[in-house]
Amino acid sequence: MLDIKIKEYTKKVLENMPSDWLALTTHRLDIYEEQFAKTQFLEQFEGLYKTNSAERSALEALPTAYDYIRLGHPLSCVLEWVVADMYNATADRVIVFSSKTTPILSILRKNLLDNKNTRILYTGEAPAFFDAETIQQVYGYRYDMKSVDNLDALSDFDGSTIYISQESDVTTFEVNSKIDFVVSVDENYGSILLANGAHNANYVSEIQHVRRRETIAMTPINCLQVLKKMTDATYEAKHDEHVASNKKRVEELIKEITGADTQALMGSSGLSIQYAIMMGLVEHAQENYKDKAIRFIVPPNCYGGTNDQARRVAACLPQVEIVDLPVDAGQEMDQSVESVLDRMAAEDAVPYIIAEIPTNPRVEVPDLIKLQNALSKERKTKTGATAVPPVFILDQTFCPNVLFLGEGKLLGKGKTIAYASGSKFPSGGKCTAGYCVGNKHTQDLMDKVEKHLKLCDNEATDLQLEILSNQLPSMNQRIEDAYINTRKFVNFIQETLPEAKINFVSETLAQQGFTPSVFSLDLPTKGNSEEEKEDYKRKLNLKLIHLMIDKIPTESKFCVSYGQLKGCYWTVPATSTQGTTKEGDKDYIVRAALSGNMDLELHKKVFAEFVDSII
Repeated sequence: MLDIKIKEYTKKVLENMPSDWLALTTHRLDIYEEQFAKTQFLEQFEGLYKTNSAERSALEALPTAYDYIRLGHPLSCVLEWVVADMYNATADRVIVFSSKTTPILSILRKNLLDNKNTRILYTGEAPAFFDAETIQQVYGYRYDMKSVDNLDALSDFDGSTIYISQESDVTTFEVNSKIDFVVSVDENYGSILLANGAHNANYVSEIQHVRRRETIAMTPINCLQVLKKMTDATYEAKHDEHVASNKKRVEELIKEITGADTQALMGSSGLSIQYAIMMGLVEHAQENYKDKAIRFIVPPNCYGGTNDQARRVAACLPQVEIVDLPVDAGQEMDQSVESVLDRMAAEDAVPYIIAEIPTNPRVEVPDLIKLQNALSKERKTKTGATAVPPVFILDQTFCPNVLFLGEGKLLGKGKTIAYASGSKFPSGGKCTAGYCVGNKHTQDLMDKVEKHLKLCDNEATDLQLEILSNQLPSMNQRIEDAYINTRKFVNFIQETLPEAKINFVSETLAQQGFTPSVFSLDLPTKGNSEEEKEDYKRKLNLKLIHLMIDKIPTESKFCVSYGQLKGCYWTVPATSTQGTTKEGDKDYIVRAALSGNMDLELHKKVFAEFVDSII
């Protein structure tokens, strides 16, 4: 039962909460300390609770909760805190998900790697959302599953016991000493997982990491609805009369923007989409290339979420391995693809390539004719048989307006699936939803991707579809406007600080349609040794970023995002987007992302001040 004091305090918090708690999709690094990201928000929030302080100014001053709303956000933290108090648990052992299935998968994953038994229990009918057969056959997870009538009469079990609660109230749990994990599900909002007992605390970080890499936390609006219901605040049940029309509109817009041959699939985030692609391709390979090794070929310095997720999939499946694909800083993508695919043919493996175009953070575009030739070339195995043709999985988040797919387009031959993170240009930073499309050769693959998107319960939420339907029509114009600002800023930097190395697309590539609004800056350095030079450059990176933020606090943000509706974002990839990349492959350079709505002249002025300070 909810404590009356917590109930009344939470109601006041909901009345006074900052608007960003609902609208912000990415963290602000100026109030974010990564090593404390999972504790700092709630520690200070509890301090406010003890003094009964719920003023908006006090709530606005709280540090960032987690890092993206994939992993967690202020309202998810508050909901976890409230539910934990109801069940006399610590807040870290309550974890909210937008997905009903993925919290269960997170426990199964850890137990697979730990070689530990699992039983899954439910009351009444088997959960319709849980595809038990596919989860065992494709994901490789092992468990027993059965219906029970009396939870108090459970037998002992050597392993973990998961109970799926399908009550009308998602915050109502059945808890006893024989149950290790309760997953309470709601058709509209997602699920709430409770790790029962201190002996299961070692699961928490693993479960949170699955939420970070393969799905998202329960969305802010849905957390708000659950909290309102719990505190008897004004509460409106969800209605969905526009969901079907929003979904159809988004599908039409994506087809128009991408020129793709297949129907678009929309997921709760870019990584949700990527995970469905990976697992869909794994199942396709299991069915069509029995006993062949599966290889996901990934750039070692690519976005950390991609890098990490690919390796996490490989860790669970003995037939899957990761192969490096060098694509940056002098390594040509087409040549690397040619070399790696020759090797995969010799091994008679199933090759799946994941790559970003333009690359991140060096913003390089490969020779697409040569890349297409490398991808479409027929190869032979050592025995002379025809090798399995590759599937190219293209992350085009930096340039979602480029027509890669479709008849006669840059990657129209062979099998290519393209996807984009909707938290960037598609939504203007208003939600995390992502989408994917394929060329005409991928329909059978896309069917599998859709299956796993639904299996993981990772489809875009109703509100996400509404946001995309509103934002996608203006996307290409926003991309053009942002590119114009970026080109002007890059030209100014080249004139003002010619010693700096700027990674950005050429004018020729821009004329071909590659108009990103992100660039990276390798600042000039000095010192008597490589170590001194590197140390000097890293300090200079932060000096520039902090100067921009201090001088232009209303527009310049220390943030990893891209494609927002206004302002300018700064980060160092090695400490943010490349978080899980091997240290030797990280880029300690400045990355800047500009929008079409910002005071460009002021940014030029501040950059000139920076140059004056280092000369």
